[in-house]
Amino acid sequence: MKALVEHIAKSLVDYPDAVQVEEAQEERTTVLRLSVHPDDMGKVIGKQGRTAKAIRSVLYAANKQHERVRLDIAD
Repeated sequence: MKALVEHIAKSLVDYPDAVQVEEAQEERTTVLRLSVHPDDMGKVIGKQGRTAKAIRSVLYAANKQHERVRLDIAD
């Protein structure tokens, strides 16, 4: 899951070297925290959050273990 989010984010941004995805476990939920270069924040979020919502949709669809997954986009 971490590699998937990283791959999607790197294909969207101008500074792919600044993309970082951290994976943490909170209770029964896997939390993926995405951080990007400040200039690329708008590209990852998109107009009215559409790009972020699309990334989350792909993430949920790729979840084969049916575990809880949350994507946080860090400032």
